[in-house]
Amino acid sequence: MKLKVAVIGTGYLGEFHAQKYAQLDAVELIAVVDTNIERAEGIAKALNTQAISDYKTLIGKVDAVSIVTPTTTHFSIGQFFLDHGVHVLMEKPITTTAQEADTLIKLAKTKNCVLQVGYLERFNPILNHVRSKINHPQFIESTRIAPFNPRNKDVNVVLDLMIHDIDLIQHIVDSSIKSIDANGACVLTQEIDIANARIHFVNGCVANVTASRISLKPERKMRIFQNDAYLSLDLQNKQVSICTRGEGEMFPGIPNIEREEHTAPNADALLEEIKAFVSSIQNHTPPLVTGEDGKTALQTALEITRLVKEGSPS
Repeated sequence: MKLKVAVIGTGYLGEFHAQKYAQLDAVELIAVVDTNIERAEGIAKALNTQAISDYKTLIGKVDAVSIVTPTTTHFSIGQFFLDHGVHVLMEKPITTTAQEADTLIKLAKTKNCVLQVGYLERFNPILNHVRSKINHPQFIESTRIAPFNPRNKDVNVVLDLMIHDIDLIQHIVDSSIKSIDANGACVLTQEIDIANARIHFVNGCVANVTASRISLKPERKMRIFQNDAYLSLDLQNKQVSICTRGEGEMFPGIPNIEREEHTAPNADALLEEIKAFVSSIQNHTPPLVTGEDGKTALQTALEITRLVKEGSPS
């Protein structure tokens, strides 16, 4: 039997969610939902489904939903569906507060529902090339910059862009945070448009994270330094360069450095994310990005936001 799903929110990203579900044989896209019914109807027509304006009418008709609405609505919509036993793929950030995230996490467990959070970089194919190479990172540097997009001006750059790298770094380091230093500035909006954070982990790793939405061109890069190895990831172009210390010396006193480069085959990260969500539901397995993961990244992003606004270290 096909999994019956709906997409709540048909903005820029919501449309893509609907398209990916429509591609899957194991899924039936029941509806797309938006208060802008004309927008929803256009997408519904293209995908041979129905458009509705009230998500509450879906109860009893769907097994799972993607919630791709403004962050301020995530908690109320997510709580509604989880309370009715519907599995939820929640776009990032999971909610606006850690307390709201806790409520959704507990509710999902009580109702035996999958609650997955949408961090696309977890499904970036280049990561498959480096997972086995990452071993106790000592220093991580990440840069995520993009041209200004008025579509996201109601949220700061930490919650909009940096949170992707926060999630990825915390997943890689797998240690609690000891302290954070952060600074940033409002440039084009009333929210933080550029920010830098230096995150000190209990295990000794340090991450220097920069995000900007006032750049001339997009860039998503991460550099990982560890004992006898350096990994340079271009997350945007799906390329990685791995430098390791080889045997012997290149010249007297200069270690021999061996270098390998990889380019990942083209892959659709959003489609893989949605496939993972569907698989988790069908196989009764934990999602690859859990509600707890979403809460952890949110807490760090909120703390960085606080530090930038207050101009003081934690």
